[in-house]
Amino acid sequence: MSGSNDIGQWYKTVALHIVNAGQLLLYIYPIIKHFEIWRLLTAVLVHRLGLKYLVKLYFLYEYSSRLETSTFNDRPADYVFCLTFLWLCNIIVGFILPMPGLMVSMVMCVVYIWCQLNKEVIMSFWFGTQFKAMYMPWVILLVNWIVNGSFQEDFCGIVIGHLYYFLVFKYPRDFDGVRLLQTPKFLYRYFPNKRRSTSGFGTAPINRRQQSENTENTTVHNQQVFGGRGHVLGTR
Repeated sequence: MSGSNDIGQWYKTVALHIVNAGQLLLYIYPIIKHFEIWRLLTAVLVHRLGLKYLVKLYFLYEYSSRLETSTFNDRPADYVFCLTFLWLCNIIVGFILPMPGLMVSMVMCVVYIWCQLNKEVIMSFWFGTQFKAMYMPWVILLVNWIVNGSFQEDFCGIVIGHLYYFLVFKYPRDFDGVRLLQTPKFLYRYFPNKRRSTSGFGTAPINRRQQSENTENTTVHNQQVFGGRGHVLGTR
């Protein structure tokens, strides 16, 4: 019994104090003054230990995996750029507000993008409630507001996630515009695209203009399959 207590005491006094959590958060002064640039990365991964932290890790892994194996299937460069863009936007917002811990916001970005690409998927939540995926980020925000009394980080994640979704998917699809956010070409050298395969949930929306043109071309082609001048029966 004494040995067990010694191990527990050692864990509490050593393992939990190897790194001060304050050294991992996003504070501009130590980054500039002491060049602690690791804060730019650790700020999106740090959260108070506990059940909430495990839930955030689960959401990040689950929905990140869904995006990687669906919308970004066999396109690692595009997915790396997506995460990089979300990370940079979170860092900028974190400096402006300020918001030293960015994990909640980063997780919400990923969840929001997946939900917008799968709007009609029915999601199950607490107490058997069901709703479409497009509403899920707002449900999470509302629950966190009720439980924690704050929704700032969740709302920032929704805004940043919508910014990426609008620039990459919504604007080219709904407004017939060019894709405003392009993956840098050098990323394809390090993360080359693989052979495309059939994907599941989260397939990127089809451009409406392209779909209309394809339909029109198909119609014209079908009309010309049996081309030539027609003759009324009984006439030369």
